[in-house]
Amino acid sequence: MSADKKVPDIRFKGFSGEWASFNLSQITEVYDGTHQTPAYTKNGIMFLSAENIKTLTSTKFISEEAFKNEFKIFPKKNDVLMTRIGDVGTANVVENDDDKAYYVTLALLKYKQLSPYFLKNSIASPYVQKNIWLRTLHIAFPKKININEIKQIAVSCPSDKKESDGIGFFFQKLDNLINQHQQKYDKLSNIKKAMLEKMFPKPGETVPEIRFKGFSGAWKIEPFGVCFANIPNNSLSRANLNYENGITKNIHYGDILIKFGEILDATNEILPFITNDDIANKLKHATLRDGDVIIADAAEDSMVGKCTELFNINGQSIVSGLHTIAVRPTLSFASKYLGYYLNSSSYHDQLLSLMQGTKVLSISKATIQTTNVTFPKSSEEQTAIGNYFQKLDTLIEQHQQQITKLNNIKQACLSKMFI
Repeated sequence: MSADKKVPDIRFKGFSGEWASFNLSQITEVYDGTHQTPAYTKNGIMFLSAENIKTLTSTKFISEEAFKNEFKIFPKKNDVLMTRIGDVGTANVVENDDDKAYYVTLALLKYKQLSPYFLKNSIASPYVQKNIWLRTLHIAFPKKININEIKQIAVSCPSDKKESDGIGFFFQKLDNLINQHQQKYDKLSNIKKAMLEKMFPKPGETVPEIRFKGFSGAWKIEPFGVCFANIPNNSLSRANLNYENGITKNIHYGDILIKFGEILDATNEILPFITNDDIANKLKHATLRDGDVIIADAAEDSMVGKCTELFNINGQSIVSGLHTIAVRPTLSFASKYLGYYLNSSSYHDQLLSLMQGTKVLSISKATIQTTNVTFPKSSEEQTAIGNYFQKLDTLIEQHQQQITKLNNIKQACLSKMFI
């Protein structure tokens, strides 16, 4: 924002003049939802709360009779709902006239003339968010903003309605693009999850539910210890790692659980170095190769056993670190097959009964040896499976990158197009 004029940094061509500041109560009517937990029904009128703000859809319903008795004012098309308890200050536009009930965790901003998409994104701008933060009761648990404070939130608007409509339409299109990529991302992620269950045989079986054309016959089942040999790992903590320079890179179990996928492109993935070169030199005997599998042996949930298969090491010195089990195939497996198979329910379900601990679960090198590994006899079928999932991952990643890019553009525009 300019230091001497109330105008945004970026503006659509053809518009000029200063913006004016209004309290929300001046440009909309503000209400909150019912303070009573309703008697839910299997169907009827949809009941919204703060947790539904992203989609404005819910699986909770109340009866039509309760709705008529308790809701004289309710959300209609072009109204804006904003969270006010727990998550404070997230807004969304009501896009249809279907009857909806809403809880006290939401504030209802009734439509007058201001574009609801301008209002929604103005609320998301850093300037209004700061105002909301200052008016929020942070000492309350959960934190909340009172309805009278919401009415006093300041929103700056252009004098020309065409400008606010244009800004609202711009952000509406941007949100639609983000939603389109999100829907494709979700769809592909669900397809991948389903295929990981159907393209590998269920425990005790030797034929998968779904198979590529041209392949037949039973898959092989071998003990884990026949398929793999152990590779030494180290127990270095994050404090002994850096992302700047070093001789040897290190794979930490936390990255396997949170950051890495089923396969790890060691050339393109940023891995931390071991800070102490003397320690790094002593670990040369444990250097990893393409096709090695690194398993996280500890986690706070059933993610214990999540693993990643390495490829594209290209001469780098990489070792396996804290809370990992590193193994090297002793049988011939096609590249990338193991990464996807060992993360499928077909294999991972075997680990559930072997995990030890209460809050933090773990699995040992000895117990993992008692599991079985199932795989096609044909290396061509293994290759086809690995390639299929890798291509699926590439598509998923492309949509994720677009979502990130568009969200970054949106955040920049929220800072530059509002005051």
